[in-house]
Amino acid sequence: MAEKRKAIFLDKDGTLIPDIPYNVNPDLITLQPGVIEGLKLLKEEGYLFVVISNQAGVARGYFKYDELEKVEQKLNLLFNAEGIEIEGYYFCPHHPLGKIAEYTLSCACRKPEPGMILKAAEDLQIDTEKSWMIGDILNDVEAGNRAGCKTVLLDLGYETEWVKGNFRTPTFVAADFLQAARYICNTVNEPATDDRKLAAR
Repeated sequence: MAEKRKAIFLDKDGTLIPDIPYNVNPDLITLQPGVIEGLKLLKEEGYLFVVISNQAGVARGYFKYDELEKVEQKLNLLFNAEGIEIEGYYFCPHHPLGKIAEYTLSCACRKPEPGMILKAAEDLQIDTEKSWMIGDILNDVEAGNRAGCKTVLLDLGYETEWVKGNFRTPTFVAADFLQAARYICNTVNEPATDDRKLAAR
């Protein structure tokens, strides 16, 4: 059997792009500072990239699931121009308080559940123990930890509740995406130390 690959699982809104609630207009999609630089560093270390995103706007009736294809296309346009490829996009359209019946449910894929990560790992032959989840709230951290990944929380002000619990402690807290990428690159194949944490800052 071929050796499984390692990946960076990426939250979308607030992590890769500014968080504009329920936006599917490609004209409003831009990248966060440091994302391209950080992804290039991670690409050099052999990581593939997978987007893992809750999209409750589908269940709430704000937009249709098919409209997420335009979001994928715009992101691919931005990334491909810089030599970055996204291996896969996984969206959860569900929410237990939605109003579109087929999407109104409690599911195993909506973060903090790890379902999307586990599905991507199965589809793309990814070893989650060699992989990382990067996100801007603790639900991202919990999903990544529960899937067996290491995790980075981007402390950009989007996490406002700070609810503690099992699996909600990140491996590292970064001030921005580039710092997160540098930290991951500094810890490849070796345990983290305080010196490397400082070097990443």
